[in-house]
Amino acid sequence: MTATKTERIKCLIIGSGPAGYTAAIYAARADMNPVMYTGMEPGGQLTTTTEVDNFPGYPDGIDGPTMMIQLQKQAERFGTQVRMGMVTEVEFSKEVGGIHRACIDNSTWVEAETVIISTGATAKYLGLPSEQRLRGGGVSACAVCDGFFYKNQQVAIVGGGDTAAEEATYLANICEKVTMLVRKDEMRASKAMQHRVTSTKNIDLRYNTEVDEVIGEQVVEGLRMINNETGEKEDIEITGLFIAIGHKPNTDIFKDQLEMDDTGYLITQGKSTKTNIPGVFASGDVQDKEYRQAVTAAGTGCMAALDAERYLATVESEAEETEKVSA
Repeated sequence: MTATKTERIKCLIIGSGPAGYTAAIYAARADMNPVMYTGMEPGGQLTTTTEVDNFPGYPDGIDGPTMMIQLQKQAERFGTQVRMGMVTEVEFSKEVGGIHRACIDNSTWVEAETVIISTGATAKYLGLPSEQRLRGGGVSACAVCDGFFYKNQQVAIVGGGDTAAEEATYLANICEKVTMLVRKDEMRASKAMQHRVTSTKNIDLRYNTEVDEVIGEQVVEGLRMINNETGEKEDIEITGLFIAIGHKPNTDIFKDQLEMDDTGYLITQGKSTKTNIPGVFASGDVQDKEYRQAVTAAGTGCMAALDAERYLATVESEAEETEKVSA
């Protein structure tokens, strides 16, 4: 560690998706002078989404990257400093009113009275070259987000857990046929979710089956499946492939400092965005493994900024009372 320089700010926002930008808008309007570091993926997961049709206020829809640019401009209009950079280390104070420290790109220390974490979660993919090439061209990690574009078409979904089962039944309601690929000889999903899948007529459930290749140049045109017991391959025609094998919250640098569940999602208190550290708040997908939508992320970004504002007001009020007593 060769970090040099130190800057003191009132509000540090780590991450730049819908949660981070919304937090920035509210924090800036509350005169908290927020500073945001965008991280490795400025704009978050929505920058890999071609069309966003389910965010309120866009009657004709909007593409993800454009939406993130607009959110950034709105945050900057109120005074948010948006900086390219990666938070590589944090040192959180456990004291109420304490100063939190964050290292940027292993070179610059920032000290902050409050920290809003909105680092998001990264969808897990299979890692196949054909899959990666067609992300945004028919390969998606969110059926609820993108399923509508495949109405009355044939699609496939990969996964065997509760999320995969839920998304498969969601797709079955709007698509002509859903082929569900489960790597093992049984699903990991709860019995209730398994029953929903097996009782849905237009879901073709394939056990011991994996993706061999996604077929198509610019868009998904088909899928080559392989039976991992027999080695037999089969091609089917589809227009959309949904990967539902889980997400990884981007919380590695917060380990041993912030409370998180066994999969790494940050734990917040009650209906607030408060973490176990005073003055540190979590918003968006980094603390939400249930909904994972842009609009819910934005909502928690608003909550985090309001929580941070109230925290600062309480700290300042207590400081004033202490000064009166000592005087």
